[in-house]
Amino acid sequence: MASIREWPEGERPREKLLHMGPQALSDAELLAIFLRTGTQGKSAVDLARELIKEFGGLRTLLTANQQSFCACHGLGQAKFATLQAVLEMSRRHMEAVLTRGEALTSSKQVRQLLKLKLRDYPHEVFAVIFLDKQHQVLAIEELFKGTLDAASIYPREVLKRVLHHNAAAVIFAHNHPSGSTRPSQADQQITQSLRTLLQMIDVQVLDHFIIGEGDPYSFAEAGLI
Repeated sequence: MASIREWPEGERPREKLLHMGPQALSDAELLAIFLRTGTQGKSAVDLARELIKEFGGLRTLLTANQQSFCACHGLGQAKFATLQAVLEMSRRHMEAVLTRGEALTSSKQVRQLLKLKLRDYPHEVFAVIFLDKQHQVLAIEELFKGTLDAASIYPREVLKRVLHHNAAAVIFAHNHPSGSTRPSQADQQITQSLRTLLQMIDVQVLDHFIIGEGDPYSFAEAGLI
């Protein structure tokens, strides 16, 4: 079997990325660049395809725990550590983009960040984005952590953090580990309770996103805020 080095230049994942950009690569080709090498008789691309098939998709592989990841032939603790570093850099990059002092005008950026931060938690997490009067991001905090299907949210603690940051507006978000983004009755009730509380101090609730599979659910777009 020919190694990747013997492939035509336009078909090699690294060269293809440099010439056409990362969006032109398949999941297996992107993973092959991360793996760098294959195993005996298999190129990095072949190994990547097998791993994606074994895990049932690229995202499942990327979010696998250490034991499952390292148990696969061709992987190990070094690659697991590298992967976790790459994922964390992606999260921090998105957060830095939102907190560099520019007014928040892109809902797409917010959704991308919240998906990176919250989607893969095995338990519910409630987060808040604090904004100033110009809707510039002051801070992003994960305030409450719960169980597989619930997280206790304390309005008094939310109020304390809003006052701490002197925020003029907020965006709420929480994840559903089940993958469903449909809001529960409890989700709607706590959103309205927080909105009513914060209105008393002239703080606007811009939105509440539910993070799961697919596009995050927006309370604002659904007319619930």
